[in-house]
This record gives sequence, C-alpha cells and structure tokens, in this order.
Amino acid sequence: MELLHLKTFQAIVKHGNFIRAAEELNYAQSTVTTQMQRLEADLGVQLMERGKQFRLTEAGRLFYEQSAAIIKNMEQLQLNMSGFQEGETGHIRLGVTEPTASYRLPVLLEAFMTRFPGIEISLVFGNTPMLSEQLSKGEIDLAICSAPDEMSELHFEPLFRESFVVLLPENHPLAAKDMLEPADLYGPRLLLTSVTCPYRRKLEIVLQQNEQNLRLRTMEIGSMTALPYYVASGLGLALVPSILLDPLPKHTVMRAISGSLVDMVVGILSKPADFQTKQSAVKLYRYLREELDDMTKRT
Repeated sequence: MELLHLKTFQAIVKHGNFIRAAEELNYAQSTVTTQMQRLEADLGVQLMERGKQFRLTEAGRLFYEQSAAIIKNMEQLQLNMSGFQEGETGHIRLGVTEPTASYRLPVLLEAFMTRFPGIEISLVFGNTPMLSEQLSKGEIDLAICSAPDEMSELHFEPLFRESFVVLLPENHPLAAKDMLEPADLYGPRLLLTSVTCPYRRKLEIVLQQNEQNLRLRTMEIGSMTALPYYVASGLGLALVPSILLDPLPKHTVMRAISGSLVDMVVGILSKPADFQTKQSAVKLYRYLREELDDMTKRT
C-alpha cells in the first residue's frame, strides 16, 4: 500500500469520479484506474462499485475515513524527516559552564530558536570535566567550556578569553591599591569555586608558582555566579570573571591584578564523529562559533 495510492483514492472520493481526480493529480485516467486496482489488491477488499454512478462500498467508506489521518501523519512524518536532514528540526543537548551559561548564552539561544523554531535545545550545566565525560558518552551533543585536560577524541575550538579581576569588599585594606599583585592574595580569605572547577585549578597552580612558601587562606563557594554576593557580605575577596560585575554589587570594588593570573580560554567542545551527523547540531555549532566571537569582540 503506497501513499500516492491513498492520495489518489482521496481525490476520487472528493470529486466523485476518476476523470476529475486524474485532472487534479495530473495523471492519465488509466493511471488512476491502475492505482485503484493495486490498492484494492493490496487491501484484499473492494473499495468502490464500478458503474455509471460512483459509490463507495462499506469497506470503502471505512477506508476513506481512516486513510485521511494516515495521509496527514505520513506527510507530517516526511516533513519532519526532511527538516531533520536539513537541520531545521531536531533536539540538541548543549552543555555549558558559567559564566557563559548565565551571561552570554540566553540572548544567543533566543535568537537562534526564533530563527529555527523547529529545533529544541536542552541545557546541561556543569564544569568542564563533567561536560567532557558526558560528551564522550554521547549524553550531550556540544559543550561551551574551557579546554579539557584530556582531548582524546574530543575537539576543542577556542573562541574567546574570559578575563578575571579581583572583587573586594569596599572597606577591605587592599581596596586602597589601584593594582594588586599575586602576593596580595595571600593572607586575606580567598573565596574559591569547587575543587573540580578549571578556573580554581588554574588559579591555584599559578599562585603556587608565584609564592612557593606561602599558604592560601581559602573558603570554598560552590557557585561562581554566587561569589560576588559572598564578597559583598564581607566574607573575603575573590577572582571573578569581569562579565559578572556589570553592575558591580553594592559595597564592593574591583581591582585589576598584574600579569595574566587567570585568563581562561573558552570555546566549543565537540565529538565530530557524532555531532556532524546531526545537521541541527552543526547549525548551532556554526551559529555559536560566530556569535560568541562577535559578542566578545564587542565587550
């Protein structure tokens, strides 16, 4: 039973004869007749009575009612498959780290999903090690994060650098300085993200290289986006991405720090063998690559 035979049958019933159905479908009348003979042979029942007047059999009336829904569903299925192949439809699982997740991504995804309303996106928030593992397992399609420690089959395309500054309570003694040195971070309580956070790991490595004989006084705060609020409460100072400080939290000041203490590269992490077979993911990859590059150049 072929879809075009169902459509021909619907056209015959609609017009009440073979001739007008053939005209609508741009078929020869003999083609319409042949298609109906094949359809009845496939079904094993007679759908219409032949004669001067067109009339459906009981089986024909039942088939007419139910075949309309079949045609509609099949046409929608064909449309969906065509959209999937062309990247106009699909479901993308996107992993993302902070602060990109909260400060850069919302406006970009709104524009992308307006342009491609048939594409659904699910966001997975996490740190780079977690997102790398999920990408390797096929649990997400793409990730926006820092470079992973182990590249393996994953591909990382750097897009921009996340610049960091020191955020202090406005009454902190170091607030009197215009520029801070790495050594200034020893002594005051330094608020840090979780131990698995790549930002924290790089910060600790750099600080240890600068001051081998000093110990950091730290307090762990699990969320990077929460750090400014804990600084504002007076708990300590923190190195935070400058994008988090617009506007600057009340009762805080920010200061630059000499050298490239923490200047993290952020990009798109992918598993080419997987995501390139999914055209909607390819579309999102290209869009994010272009828009994130443009966005960070403007800021």
